[in-house]
Amino acid sequence: MLASKALHTINAKTAHGLLRYSARFQIQAVVDASHAGEAASHFLAGTPSEVPIVPTVERAMELGPAKYALVGVATHGGVLPDALKADILASLGAGLTLINGLHRFLGEEELFAEAARKSGAGIVDIRKPKPRSELHFWSGKIFDVKAPRLAVLGMDCAIGKRTTARILVEACRDAGLRTEMIYTGQTGWMQGGEYGFILDSVPNDFVSGELENAICACDQNLSPELIVLEGQSSLQNLSGPCGAELLLSGQAKGVVLQHAPGRKFLEGYEKQGFAYPSLKTEAELIRLYGSRLVAISVNPQNLSPNEATAVREQIQNEMGVPVLDPFTETDRLVGLCREYVNEN
Repeated sequence: MLASKALHTINAKTAHGLLRYSARFQIQAVVDASHAGEAASHFLAGTPSEVPIVPTVERAMELGPAKYALVGVATHGGVLPDALKADILASLGAGLTLINGLHRFLGEEELFAEAARKSGAGIVDIRKPKPRSELHFWSGKIFDVKAPRLAVLGMDCAIGKRTTARILVEACRDAGLRTEMIYTGQTGWMQGGEYGFILDSVPNDFVSGELENAICACDQNLSPELIVLEGQSSLQNLSGPCGAELLLSGQAKGVVLQHAPGRKFLEGYEKQGFAYPSLKTEAELIRLYGSRLVAISVNPQNLSPNEATAVREQIQNEMGVPVLDPFTETDRLVGLCREYVNEN
């Protein structure tokens, strides 16, 4: 997996997700020259993996046979850093099939296509949308779904929504509550998600229908007791308030809201000074959309452990809903999910 000098940054959220959980691919090594020799668990919360971090693709290949190189970096706007570009070319040169979740379709760029042709490697651009003939338009069949839907939304992008959703799903399953997740991003697919779609690569007219279709197929085929919708950003996010579609088109009547109280600005827009949204306004918007705020899960970014504990207590007093750490309070999270299922 390619993290390319970014493993310690928010841009490596795909790599972080795959290190925490991966059913589709077995991660053999992480390529990141800045952290070679370190253990991912040293700086990535919730990572049990002992996957080695190595400086080069060549060193990774020495560890054993491999078939794929996964792009573990998701930069703002799909920019391709020089270190990642070099590692991609090295991977293609080694004959590995590149699994690319960037907004850029590398298979259509001559530099990478030529490198793949020379070695016989493949390039899979997973953000390429399906042909329009295969896309679904929203029909209203969502109202036939039996399993209640719980959306994990976030106050911002790159804030831990998918991680909290995955923790929630696995904890509920372990507790005997049949739970499935609908992925809405490239990492969810790379982790092995069976039902879902990559929301930001689908033509806008079909987003609601693709969401509905994934939920309906999951409900019909697996009959889960709970369906968790992997989140989108804040309903107040200027660059894309896609969470509304999970509440309306997906009819999620419950929300776990991922919050990073240590942030001052929206991710990727710090230089412009776009302020981090109001938590109270977000909760009110969720209510106006006809859904209920079940819990707030806190990402302690930029906070000390003591500060994070104090902030959680303060928010719970102010908001009147459970506020928790998804890594350490899974039992509490499962209990809230059971209550939600029983209510619905």
